[in-house]
Amino acid sequence: MTEPAHQLVLDRILDAPREKLWRCWTDPALLKQWFCPRPWYVSEARIDLRPGGEFFSVMNGPEGERHDNVGCFLHIEENRRLVTTDAFTADWRPVGQPFMVAEVTFEDAGDGKTRYVARAMHWTEEAKKTHEAMGFHDGWNTAADQLEALARTI
Repeated sequence: MTEPAHQLVLDRILDAPREKLWRCWTDPALLKQWFCPRPWYVSEARIDLRPGGEFFSVMNGPEGERHDNVGCFLHIEENRRLVTTDAFTADWRPVGQPFMVAEVTFEDAGDGKTRYVARAMHWTEEAKKTHEAMGFHDGWNTAADQLEALARTI
């Protein structure tokens, strides 16, 4: 399979079972606890777990910043794979300027651990570079640390 152009990838082994990581991704109350790197926080999250269903969150910064993440699910394989995009809102309503498609996979890695791969696939090289400059690597790694820590408590 050819890898998509213009992608950023986080590939890690997390010390938590994939079922618990899945819960943290699909339960809005849990998603709010880990989804963006602190001191940022998620004040609102809505998840309609079906293809075409809403995937929405509001990220808030320590200086009053607000970033609405509007999107929908494209593909769902329970405890294995989630694919979302900001190209559409719920029920396949197009948005003005899409930024990326995100794919998250969960694979058993033995001893209660999970290989966690998160891909941000962008339409253009420019969008990829913008995402890198926004802190993709540090931010998504920090969020993965928070995801792992939360999953270990549930």
